[in-house]
Amino acid sequence: MAIKCRTILFATDLTDNAAHALEYALDMATRYQAKLHVLHVMPEMDARVVNYVASVIGEDQFADYELAHEADIQGQLKERVKQFTQGEVDSLRINSGEHVSIEVCHGQPVEEILRRAESLDADLVVLGSHGKGRMHYVFLGSVAEKVLHRLNRPALVVPLPRG
Repeated sequence: MAIKCRTILFATDLTDNAAHALEYALDMATRYQAKLHVLHVMPEMDARVVNYVASVIGEDQFADYELAHEADIQGQLKERVKQFTQGEVDSLRINSGEHVSIEVCHGQPVEEILRRAESLDADLVVLGSHGKGRMHYVFLGSVAEKVLHRLNRPALVVPLPRG
């Protein structure tokens, strides 16, 4: 049975390990000539904090700030993708944006990753894992672990490199 991989979802939190995991996502996209969808979820702020900040600086100014912040994150993602792809995956035509898309959204990271995996009908989901040890997972859990428990499609979890 041949594995077909047309769409890869790479969820990133913009950490160093996410940059490491991006290398794997790009390699898989290159091997399978798949479309790579890069997703960053900005966690929603508590409603009380949003209301307070909006009342202090004004709703319009707060909305403008949120849009600017989202554009900044999207720019960071595009720059990171370019850094890792320069000269390595010309066959994906990354500079034209034809095979790589970047999305920044607000929400709960686990829910948004699961939602996008379904809406894209992703054949593979790539996530980085911080690997902070067993006690971290017992008390706090992790986005990668929570996604894996609920995901109904193949996933690749890339641990933080040691050394």
